Amino acid sequence: MSFAIATFYRFVSLPDYSALQAPLREQCLALGIKGSILLAAEGINATVTGSRQALEALLAYLGQDPRLASLEAKWSEAETLPFKRLKVRLKREIVTLGVPVDPTQRVGQYVKPEAWNALISDPEVLLLDTRNGYEVKIGSFKGAIDPQTASFSEFPNYVQRQLDPQTHRKVAMFCTGGIRCEKASAYLLDQGFENVYHLEGGILKYLEQVPAEESLWEGECFVFDQRVAVEDGVQTGHYAMCMGCGEPVGDAERLSPEYEAGVSCPACFAERSESQRARARERQRQWERAQAKLQKERQTQAQKQAQTQAQE
Repeated sequence: MSFAIATFYRFVSLPDYSALQAPLREQCLALGIKGSILLAAEGINATVTGSRQALEALLAYLGQDPRLASLEAKWSEAETLPFKRLKVRLKREIVTLGVPVDPTQRVGQYVKPEAWNALISDPEVLLLDTRNGYEVKIGSFKGAIDPQTASFSEFPNYVQRQLDPQTHRKVAMFCTGGIRCEKASAYLLDQGFENVYHLEGGILKYLEQVPAEESLWEGECFVFDQRVAVEDGVQTGHYAMCMGCGEPVGDAERLSPEYEAGVSCPACFAERSESQRARARERQRQWERAQAKLQKERQTQAQKQAQTQAQE
């Protein structure tokens, strides 16, 4: 038994977004859904997990509002629960750029995953990874430029310092699920760039649809849940996450004596006090106990289902 994961967003005017929070949370709790949902005046952004039936029910519930009808979700699965709890939060932006842009008015040209390889193989195209440095370091498209930003809100400064509409005639951008590129492409158009492209559905849709033997993706794709990273076919990758600093941790880091699951890694070991480590160890123990309990419940449920099917 695995957990379904749905990722979706939409830029749309939601002036009443604060009134949507409580009923949406109640609906998710009733369906047994966990994950993160952000609501803002500019739209909705969500990554949630539960049974496939529950997630489809959630999308149907949201679709009762014409502004959120026919939300297109990117689907994947995980063998362990990717979120610990449910969060339905009100935000100023569903993805924080920090400067005013309106993706509902205009964005760059969408490029479907099957056409992406041809576009980024064009030598006249500047290929730009709009994600943060800790995401880029574990995987990106071949030849992509890393803006070396620590947060998406640093992207406008990068553009002002490094890019020029007269020099960079064609710019292609990508991000995890597509949402950052909606704003990034709108921003570039506002700055006078004319030929702006972005990967429709983001890296997740590309990994889902493009066969591994044809893929120009190198490494793994960081995701903001307990899976940490995914690879071809949107299968769970091989990275862990340091709960001390939030950095992805690969095989080499896990061999370090400074790495302790749920506590620290080589990047943050020196910055963590012993009292911080002690608190982190207790949180990790609680998490492991909860996972063991959940696994036992899933096994019991699977056994009951098997017995029921055998009786039928």
